[in-house]
Amino acid sequence: MNNLPYHEQKDRENTLKLRSKVKELPPFCADFFRGIEPRTSSRTRIAYAYDLKVFFDFLKKENPIINKIDMMDITLSHLDRITVSDLEEYMEYLKYRFNDQNQEIVNKERGIMRKISSLKSFYNYYYRKEKIKNNPAALVELPKLHEKEIIRLDIDEVALLLDEVEAGDNLTEKQKKFHEKTKIRDLALLTLLLGTGIRVSECVGLNIQDIDFKNGGIRIHRKGGKEVTVYFGSEVEQALYDYLEEREHITAEKGHEDAVFLSLQRKRINVRSVENLVKKYAKIVTPLKKITPHKLRSTYGTNLYRETGDIYLVADVLGHSDVNTTKRHYAALEDERRRSARNAVKLRED
Repeated sequence: MNNLPYHEQKDRENTLKLRSKVKELPPFCADFFRGIEPRTSSRTRIAYAYDLKVFFDFLKKENPIINKIDMMDITLSHLDRITVSDLEEYMEYLKYRFNDQNQEIVNKERGIMRKISSLKSFYNYYYRKEKIKNNPAALVELPKLHEKEIIRLDIDEVALLLDEVEAGDNLTEKQKKFHEKTKIRDLALLTLLLGTGIRVSECVGLNIQDIDFKNGGIRIHRKGGKEVTVYFGSEVEQALYDYLEEREHITAEKGHEDAVFLSLQRKRINVRSVENLVKKYAKIVTPLKKITPHKLRSTYGTNLYRETGDIYLVADVLGHSDVNTTKRHYAALEDERRRSARNAVKLRED
């Protein structure tokens, strides 16, 4: 398994995890996952499986007919009897619920919306296949979403962040001990994220042979497995050179020899570790902003849009399949550009 490319390893792990999750659902659900397999990623299907488990747990607890039968005995005919009122009750249930360990789980607008969207896809599949006669999910209105402010680093904060990674002056004494061993790696990793806007999963999946210094590009696998080349500038090039020089002297664990970024255990660094190191440095530079690797991606997108004014280029470089996604993210900047255009055209000479 370790000889597989990183994205194929993750897909294999996700597929095995999905099989396990589907076994916790009523047997007829397997048809749904087989049906959507050609047009969805394994990560998306796992998210559906988690969401459907919450829905069926709700029915087991709250529905007077279904709570009398075993989860594995729930059938499509039971699904066909669910009403719009039942689903509205489910939306209310999602706000505050308790899991199997009796821990309270709070879902906000986006969490509720995702779970209802999953349910709509689920019902649509069986309704389209004429396995059920009713589709109450189609009649349920999604909760209204309040637009969230996009959190990103300002230009001076980007410089301060990279300075902190280099110097480590404000780290704790314990962190400083690790910093000496990882600062060149951390600088290369954060410079790459800030200088290309790639996703954290794309970053950790990089292999040494994916870097092309001659043309200044890296080969990555986007969502859905599409292979693309993303180009980098001189600052990213220098940071990568410095790290790969150090990387040559590290003997990676078996199965991790090709990985660009290694952990202190000499294995391919994982997404959680990158999230933690971003949080560690960002907390020092901007304690009031909750900065994650995805926020570094937003920072890159913002800077690229400000420099070029080309929303289609930003969408392409970030790997957004729909430019409307990009427009939603950078709507405030678009408005800023429109305002700046008001005095661009002169009607009469002064």
